This record gives sequence, C-alpha cells and structure tokens, in this order.
Amino acid sequence: MAAFLLRRLGFMILTLFLLSLIIFFAGQVVPGDPGRAVLGPFAANSAVQALDHSLGVDKPLVTRYLSWLGGLLHGDLGKSYAYQSAVAPFVRAALINSIKLAALAFIIVVPLGIVGGVIAAFYEGRSADRVISVTGLSLTSVPEFVSGIVLIVVFGVTLKVLPVTASAGAGAGVWNQFRHLILPAIPLVLVLFGYIARMARAGTIEVLNSDYTRTAVLKGLPEATVIRRHVLRNSLLPTIAVIATQVGYLMGGLVVIELIFNYQGIGQMIFRAATQKDFPALEAAVLVVGVVFLLSTLIADVLYSVLNPRVRLGSTE
Repeated sequence: MAAFLLRRLGFMILTLFLLSLIIFFAGQVVPGDPGRAVLGPFAANSAVQALDHSLGVDKPLVTRYLSWLGGLLHGDLGKSYAYQSAVAPFVRAALINSIKLAALAFIIVVPLGIVGGVIAAFYEGRSADRVISVTGLSLTSVPEFVSGIVLIVVFGVTLKVLPVTASAGAGAGVWNQFRHLILPAIPLVLVLFGYIARMARAGTIEVLNSDYTRTAVLKGLPEATVIRRHVLRNSLLPTIAVIATQVGYLMGGLVVIELIFNYQGIGQMIFRAATQKDFPALEAAVLVVGVVFLLSTLIADVLYSVLNPRVRLGSTE
C-alpha cells in the first residue's frame, strides 16, 4: 500500500508542476494589458507603463515564472492586480463558499444516484429501470443555466419560497445558509444524477451476472448479505471514479451557476479575474482547483485500491 501511495503522490507532484507551467504561460498570453485593465481605457500611457513596471509584468516570462513558483513554494499565491492585496484571502473565501455548495450537492446526489442506479439494475428491462434511465439521461442533457433560471422563476419569483441568491451573508446560521444554497445545488444534482446512476446501474448489473454472486446465492446466503457483501462492494468501484472526477467540475466548473445566483465562489473568481486581466488571481484560483481535483482523484484511488486489492497489487508488479 505504501508503494502504491508513493507512486500516486509522485504522479501528483509531476502533474502539479506541469499544471503550474500551463497555468502561468497560458495566463501570460491572454490578450490585454494588466495596467490598462486596472487604470481604465482613458489613463495616460506613461501611467500604464509605470503600473506595469511596478507589477513586474514587463519582466521576461521565465523570470516571472520562477518568481511566481518560488512564491508558491513558500505559500505566497501572489498579489492581485485589481485589488493590490494578497490573493490568498480571496482564494480562501471563494474556495470555502464553493466547498459549501459542492458538499450540499454531493450529499444529495451521491446517495440518490447510487440508490437509483442500483434499483434500475435490480429491475433491469422493466418499468423502474426505464423510468430511472430515461429521467437521468434527460436531466443530464439540460444545461445548468436553463434549469437554474427555471428554478429561480418558479421557486424564487413566482412561489417566493426560496431566496434567488445563494449568499446568505456573514454570520448566517446553518438553516439560513441551507435555504440560500438549496436552489443553486439543485441544477448540479440534476446534471450529476444521470452520470452516477448510469455507472451504478452498469456496475451492479455486471456484478449480479458474475460467477461469485451466483456462487454466494447457491451457498444459501441471505439476499441482504449477498447484496451488501458481494454486490454493492464490487459494483460501486466504477461509481467511485465517476464521483471523484466530478469534484473538479463542482469546484471550478460552476461559473454559470455562481453568476446566476450571485455566489462568490471559486468559479466566479476565475471569471472575474479573467475579465479584469488579474493574472495572479486567475492563476492562483485555477491552480487551487487543480490541486482539489488531484486530491480528490488520489482519495478515489486509495478507496478504489482498498475495495479492489488487485489494483494496488498490479501497481507493484
């Protein structure tokens, strides 16, 4: 197990290094002048050039990258061009907000998707299977901004039972935060339900048709024991991988949802940093999303290897 973890950590460190290269150099080739973006279109060229010099954007790319990388290794995410202050507090606050929204969506969709997929598998080819499969596929094809706007119009404007914004404000209680987050969480649940349910269904059907499941049934084991010890343990392996890959989407791919519901998350921070040419904030936010995605994938690998020892045994051969 130790060798398995070291192997995964090595790949993770290499991926982070390559990600830092891509993020930095991609950010530098984005059209626009940071000094002009901060001072405005009517500022004098001399003032823009002076600000660019103070920000260090007139230095060679390699010098700027090494300086940025050195700061990262010491926990310094850089200084925002737009706000002239450290980026870290902004990233931290945005990340916490996105984690709250993603956690609520996960708490709802993961058990719902797994239960729906397992039920569809047990009733393969029957009405329950068709309803769950068609519903999941249909919901997955609906863009988040469409379902989000519909939910705002129905529950926020017409019925007035839920807030139309996701931010509950500083010092809000748990229940108040839940009321503000449930509406933006629903579009995420609708999109992810189909993926998770489909993988859970496919994995369960495969395990139900396997030889070791038939052997357990022929031994006379109770149906509940067969399902718990043999079916679910093995059928959920592909589902774990799917869930892990959606973490990165939930953390960094929520730009539309966060804009619609005016939520100050990491996705909205990336959007605003890109439009303001605030490269340090953009690079830091994207890098944090990459780290979260890699950590979630590492956790999924560990869980996968615990549930399926053949994975870690195969990695040591």
